[in-house]
Amino acid sequence: MKQLNRTMLKEGLPGGIKSGSVEEFPVKVMQFGEGNFMRAFIDWMIDEMNQQGLFKGMVRMVQPIENGMADMINAQDGLYTLLLRGVQDGKVVEQQQVITCVKDCLNPYTAWQETIDCACGEDLRFVFSNTTEAGIAWLEEEYNAGVCPKSFPAKLAVLLYERFKKFKGASDKGLIVIPCELIDKNGKKLHEYIRRHAENWNFGSEFIQWLDSANHFVCTLVDRIVAGYPRNEIDQILAKLGYQDNLVNCGEIFHFFVIEGDAALGEEIPFHKAGLNVVWTDDQSPYRTRKVRFLNGAHTSSVLAAYLGGLDYVDEMMEDKVYGRFVENAIHHEVYHTVNLPEQEKSFFANSIIERFRNPFAGHQLISISLNSTSKWQVRVLPSLLDYVTLKKELPKALTFSLAALICFYDAEQAADGKYYGYCRSNPYQVSDDADRVEFFASVWKSWKADKDTRKLADAILARKDFWDMDLNTVPGMTDFVAASIDAIKISGIRAAIKTMGAV
Repeated sequence: MKQLNRTMLKEGLPGGIKSGSVEEFPVKVMQFGEGNFMRAFIDWMIDEMNQQGLFKGMVRMVQPIENGMADMINAQDGLYTLLLRGVQDGKVVEQQQVITCVKDCLNPYTAWQETIDCACGEDLRFVFSNTTEAGIAWLEEEYNAGVCPKSFPAKLAVLLYERFKKFKGASDKGLIVIPCELIDKNGKKLHEYIRRHAENWNFGSEFIQWLDSANHFVCTLVDRIVAGYPRNEIDQILAKLGYQDNLVNCGEIFHFFVIEGDAALGEEIPFHKAGLNVVWTDDQSPYRTRKVRFLNGAHTSSVLAAYLGGLDYVDEMMEDKVYGRFVENAIHHEVYHTVNLPEQEKSFFANSIIERFRNPFAGHQLISISLNSTSKWQVRVLPSLLDYVTLKKELPKALTFSLAALICFYDAEQAADGKYYGYCRSNPYQVSDDADRVEFFASVWKSWKADKDTRKLADAILARKDFWDMDLNTVPGMTDFVAASIDAIKISGIRAAIKTMGAV
């Protein structure tokens, strides 16, 4: 079976598979991040615009870390097959196409000068990024000319400095920077860190003035569930495609992109004219609240309980009689009341979340969503819980029970490899979070196993202001409810405990 490449694309793909434009346009986009999400979201959108003659630009990817996917991407001339699958209006929908807008992928650690040359390209106008939430962070480091910096903000600071020098500070040679990392005010934070590097490295006031005035750093909110490489069904997929593709990527049909910035910039990259679900706004806050509370909050409040209950996938959780009701209760009867949006919009979005969670193709593993659950719970679930208490003068039982489930999930012990593991169905699972947090949970659970004082356990965990930004023991009735839920989980099992505590 032949491997997917540009020659095959020009000769015609087998089976009449849909593909983007065969024409190689000028490079207008530099993209930090070559992972599944960006290839199923930004690159797909650019491909859609190119097909309609609205953008006519190519993407050069840059892998953010030393061990990335550049070699695999370059072996296929930047091409890959994207499968979009999901449920719309109760019907299964599937789309497949070959994405053609990616020129190649650079490894800056081995090709730093080529990366600089890309950043200094005459036609370059946009920088997109998704370097994970940890990618936009401050890391103190030295500037060494000709050497690739470690952090993403440091890399971009140097690349913008090189562009500034190449074009002698021309005001029309600034870039539009559109980060897609899932942190609040991502564009503002990235700009702040780049500026700090420039000041520390003495790049000069003229560069900093150009950085601030000629470049645009916008804030964004992205929304699409991307499952990635379909390992369990790849043989059947390749047989159907009729060619070898080591980069097959799978995502859901639904997509939504909110960009907080000058709407005039949207005319340069006209997502909206291509029929894409993209919104330019001067305030993304309502959209972020809606997504974080409904989508992310529903995930975080349910997946740990479902995993401890013997399930492995999100769609499996939704089809389960107990856990499906638990999720719907959390979304429709608890979170719903805390989101300040028109009823019709709230109802539509809440129902769409349920439909998306039921997508049988997503392959979204519960254990993969468990990463850093304490910080996720604090950001995604706690605000809804507190607002519900204010509005209803009582605890939301599903959301509060989810904290008890989290505490039980973090009942782990350190193994010989230094990592911490809990046990479910007699099988180990790794608890992945900041080391100090995991160690704290392990210590309080060790004490509990000696004295079986669940009230003391709950009190100690809820009191951690560094975890929750407050002492949760001050929320009326919360300590008692969490302690009772933990006891119910340990005595009767989590599935029975959900019912006993009235969380469904």
